Amino acid sequence: MMNSMKIAGVFASLALLAACASNGNVGVDTTGNGDTSASNGPVGPVPGSQADLENSAGHRVFFAYDQYTLTADAQSVLSRQAAWLKEYPETRIVLAGNCDERGTREYNLALGARRAEAARSYLVSLGIDAARITTVSYGKERPIDPRSTEAAWSMNRNATTTIASVGS
Repeated sequence: MMNSMKIAGVFASLALLAACASNGNVGVDTTGNGDTSASNGPVGPVPGSQADLENSAGHRVFFAYDQYTLTADAQSVLSRQAAWLKEYPETRIVLAGNCDERGTREYNLALGARRAEAARSYLVSLGIDAARITTVSYGKERPIDPRSTEAAWSMNRNATTTIASVGS
């Protein structure tokens, strides 16, 4: 009699667990691909968002010391940005020119403006309407890396693209 009560208790516990677990297959892989998440929504950045631009095309191009000439790598990133911008024709962007900490504030503001303009001109040459692009120079005021090293300086010499607005 005691064994049958134990067995009945085990079956009752299993039935209770099974009832609690039946919640629409959440946590159960029904696809065969190992995904046990509850969400079936989109994965990755929202199309047309800043994160999408960064992932799809890149949002930053880099320059050599005291230069504003676009390198082949910079042209490649800007070509991808142009393709992305053509896909989202209502999107307006800001191109921010940046410099490393060396040089005067005034000099770096002027150099940052030339870097932003170089990137803007290249995008326009690829068919992007100039009216969609605003430029700004931050000179040395907004470093990515605040250290005073060659590696930091090379990161801080850039033109960065950000979405200003979507739509007219």
